[in-house]
Amino acid sequence: MPIIWLVLIVLGIGAIGYVVGRQRALASADGDSRHLHSLPSYYGANVGIKVVIPALLLMIVWLLAQPLYINSTISQMIPDTAIPESSTRGLLMAEVRRTANGLNNAVAEGTMTEEFASNARADIADMTQRLKDAGQIVTSTVTQPVLRAAQSYRVLSASLNLYLTIAGLIVALAGAVWGLRETNREFRARNVVEMSIHALLVAAASIAILTTLGIVLSLVFNTVEFFRLYPASDFFFGTNWAPSFSGRGGSSDLGVLPLLWGTFYISIVALAVAVPIGLFAAIYLSEYASPRVRSAAKPMLEVLAGIPTIVYGLFALLTVGPLLVRVFGDDGLGIMQSGTAVMTAGLVMGIMLIPFVSSLSDDIINAVPQSMRDGSYGLGATKSETIKQVIMPAALPGIVGAILLAASRAIGETMIVVLGAGAAARLSLNPFEAMTTVTAKIVSQLTGDADFASPEALVAFALGMTLFVITLGLNVVALVIVRKYREQYE
Repeated sequence: MPIIWLVLIVLGIGAIGYVVGRQRALASADGDSRHLHSLPSYYGANVGIKVVIPALLLMIVWLLAQPLYINSTISQMIPDTAIPESSTRGLLMAEVRRTANGLNNAVAEGTMTEEFASNARADIADMTQRLKDAGQIVTSTVTQPVLRAAQSYRVLSASLNLYLTIAGLIVALAGAVWGLRETNREFRARNVVEMSIHALLVAAASIAILTTLGIVLSLVFNTVEFFRLYPASDFFFGTNWAPSFSGRGGSSDLGVLPLLWGTFYISIVALAVAVPIGLFAAIYLSEYASPRVRSAAKPMLEVLAGIPTIVYGLFALLTVGPLLVRVFGDDGLGIMQSGTAVMTAGLVMGIMLIPFVSSLSDDIINAVPQSMRDGSYGLGATKSETIKQVIMPAALPGIVGAILLAASRAIGETMIVVLGAGAAARLSLNPFEAMTTVTAKIVSQLTGDADFASPEALVAFALGMTLFVITLGLNVVALVIVRKYREQYE
């Protein structure tokens, strides 16, 4: 049974349990809800919670564990001799999964019978040709171990899905019986429901923490695996980035310094554009603009934040790059050879970051107490003097936080860099040359049929860990600055 149907059936049982539980509670009080400990809806909710929550938790845990169990079981069925020298067990398992999905699709579309798909003695060439004719596989041939493993994969997956359906329905019905048995006029249903809701809220709040922990752990484990295969000194201090997928990394240079330089260089150019424009716009909107102008200008400025980054990338590639070439290229100053350069990506990224700086700075400046402004005016200061000597120092912690948030956003940007800055990893001070960043190389290293046991693929996790540490450091610096100046002006 498809999982969506199982979920709908469980929700239906929960809805029926709610109605029956509510009626049973009223019946125990002879129809008078005043004789009940809790409102009738709490008794129905108690039954519904006992039906839905355990069943859904079982399904979630089962669906998370099932692929791991199937992959482990099927992988043990494939002998080492069946793995080609140019492949790995992980790549072979990926081929098994693709073949199993192809068999499932062929059976579902009617191009292959279930008996033929499950026939362990079927001719390999005949089955491969049928799958290719049905458009279900793209490989030139399917070996016998892969086909046998794919058939076992289908059978085991179908069996576990059947067991999940049975177990889910049993847990849902058991929860309904449990909830209905404890439904009586003396049962404290409200307390149980409120405790259950509290537990659900705690679980929801823990998802963010657990997700962050999972991301960090995945980065750490794969980074450690990378440094087992590639020297850490060459990675952190190497000045050449030249990955090669031949020879399993033996001829690769994976120095991160050119990528870090490109990341910081493009981010600096972007901040040089975004910070002055965004900060001046915030000062104008909060201190000088009339309510009518502010109500129209601020939403128009914030529209920039809603534009997809791929659109900014195309804008950099098709508009800003050619424009800069006309000015700084051979027809102009002669210092720019191509439209893909640090300046192109930096200018467009700076435009993208303007709302991050202006909107947050505007809110922070408006949060400065009016009494500070009035005191400055009372001492004879002008508006510009009040802004420079009173408002800006008081709002400095929030403004620094906004700038560092924009910096983190710039460091993590990918599409604008890919389309606007080029792909060259180099150490150069010329802003009119093509460079690349850490994020762009993470994408390129994990694109294609790479051997994920090689340094060239695992280096993406090391790059991600480096980027994570950098952004974490920026957040720590922002927190220190905010706390220092907040104490000074509170």
